[in-house]
Order: sequence, then structure tokens, then C-alpha cells
Amino acid sequence: MKKGKLIIFSAPSGSGKTTIVRQILKSDIPFEFSVSATSRVPRENETDGKDYYFLSPDSFREKIKNNEFLEWEEVYHNQYYGTLKSEVERIRNSGHHVLFDIDVVGGLNIKNQFGDDALALFIMPPHLEELENRLKKRGTEDDESLAKRLEKSEHELAYAPKFDKVIVNDHLQTAVKETLLTLKEFLNHE
Repeated sequence: MKKGKLIIFSAPSGSGKTTIVRQILKSDIPFEFSVSATSRVPRENETDGKDYYFLSPDSFREKIKNNEFLEWEEVYHNQYYGTLKSEVERIRNSGHHVLFDIDVVGGLNIKNQFGDDALALFIMPPHLEELENRLKKRGTEDDESLAKRLEKSEHELAYAPKFDKVIVNDHLQTAVKETLLTLKEFLNHE
């Protein structure tokens, strides 16, 4: 059985990346979502093992020490995110393509490790004001965390040119169609 390829979605928080990924998962392409690990507290609607593998900061650091991550990053103090090697290999060995919804630095790290077996997509908001509006609508951020996210978003936008393809999410269905076309072209090219 042929190993699956890797599809990497990265974007600043609020760009619509996760919404696009959920739409892509409904397609007939044999994808499986790579569930990331994090040390942050779950949000009200999140499930362990489905949205993230929720670990304590100590447990996360133990897995780092044991080299169990393909990539990881301390995004905020004691708030880690990472991709477990075992998760990626399990999916690839099943013949499915691995779908990542991952931060910008982690996405580029994976792309660099897997080269032509990986496609790195950057989901771009139409502009920073729209990004701020989307984050406010979520209702999950206080003023301080909103300011941190916006500052981080500006930094992340500078990484866009390093990705294989940039998709502007100005209109969701258009962005989903463009993404699907890009994916089919990549997966059909050997």
C-alpha cells in the first residue's frame, strides 16, 4: 500500500483555516485529520482525541524529551502545541493523506521534513481588520488575549510567501473550491 501524502494548512488565528479544513474533510479524497497535542485548557465544545490531545504542560514536556513529536512549539508561556509522530505514521501507513491544521512555524517545519510529499497551504485573511472582527465574533478572547493574537497574526502573515500556495479567504465557498482544486492537482501529480 502506498503511503499517504501530507497536506498542511496554516494561517493566523481567525483566518477561517479550520472551517476550510472541515469542508475539505467532507470531500471524497481519502484524508484523515492529524489531531495535534496541546497543553492549553480545552474550550467548552472541544473533545480530547478529536479536537486535540489535551496534555498537561509536564506531560507535554516529557513527550518532547522522549522525541515523540514531529514538531512542537511553545506558542505562549506553558502553552505548547505539537504533532505526535505516532499520529502521522498511523495515518500515512493506512494509505490516507494526512491533513494538518497547524500553526505557521509548525507547518513549515513539517514541509521542510517531508519535501515533495507535503503541500503547505497558507490561508490568508482578506485584511487584518477582518481578522480582528472574526476573532471578536468568536467571543473566546478577552482584550488582552485578543491583542496577543492580533500581534502574533501580523508576525505570521510575513511567513505566507514561504508556503507552496496562498489562498485568500475572502469568501468561504470560493476559498474551499480553490483549495480543493489545488489539493486534487497535488495528489494526482506523482
